Amino acid sequence: MNPLYQGARFLTAASRIEQAPDDQGREVAFAGRSNAGKSSAINTICHQRGLARTSKTPGRTQLLIFFNLDDERRLVDLPGYGYARVSEAIKLEWQAHMATYLERRQSLAGLVIVMDCRHPLADYDRQMLAWGRRANLPCLLLLTKADKLKRGALLATTRAVEQEAARLAGKPTGKDACPVEVLSFSALEQVGVEPVQAWLDGRLGVIRPDAT
Repeated sequence: MNPLYQGARFLTAASRIEQAPDDQGREVAFAGRSNAGKSSAINTICHQRGLARTSKTPGRTQLLIFFNLDDERRLVDLPGYGYARVSEAIKLEWQAHMATYLERRQSLAGLVIVMDCRHPLADYDRQMLAWGRRANLPCLLLLTKADKLKRGALLATTRAVEQEAARLAGKPTGKDACPVEVLSFSALEQVGVEPVQAWLDGRLGVIRPDAT
C-alpha cells in the first residue's frame, strides 16, 4: 500500500470556494456523475473503506470535500452530478461553484473525471473536460467499473475515449496544452490503483524513493 494515500484524512467540507482551505500547496480534484463510482474510487486509491462516503442515492455529495494527504497535498471530492431531488436553480448554483473552483483555485494541479466505462463521455463529462481545458489542468479520465466489461470491450472503449478526448481537447500546442490521459479502473477488483496513484504523484509533486 502507498503510505501517502493510505494516510489520507478528512480536512473540511465547503459549500463554496470561500470556505475552502488556504489556497497553497497542491491538490487534485475528483469529479463525476452520480453513481459513476467516484467515492468508491477515492476510497480504493486511498486504501480505505469509509474515507469518501458512498451512497446508492444519486447526488448525496453536495459539498467540496477536502482530504489531507500531508501538509502540502490534498485530494478534493467535488459534488456528484445528478442531484435527483433538488431544484434546477440549486443544480445551476452548484455548477457555478464548481466552475469557479476549477478556474480560480491556484493550488489545483489536476482533475480526475470519473466515468462509468459503460457510459463514458456524457454531456457533463464533456463539460468538465472543457472546464479543465480552460483552466489548463492536466486531466485524467478514469473509466470505473472495468469489471463490468470483458477485456476486449474495455480496450475498445478505452481507445474510443482516448480518441474522442483528443478531439475535444484539440491539437496540443506547447505550454498551453491540456494533457488528457485515460485509465481503466475497478474498485471491486483493485484494478488500476497503482497507475492512478502514479498519475496523482505527478500532479502532486510526489517523488517516490524508488524513483531516485
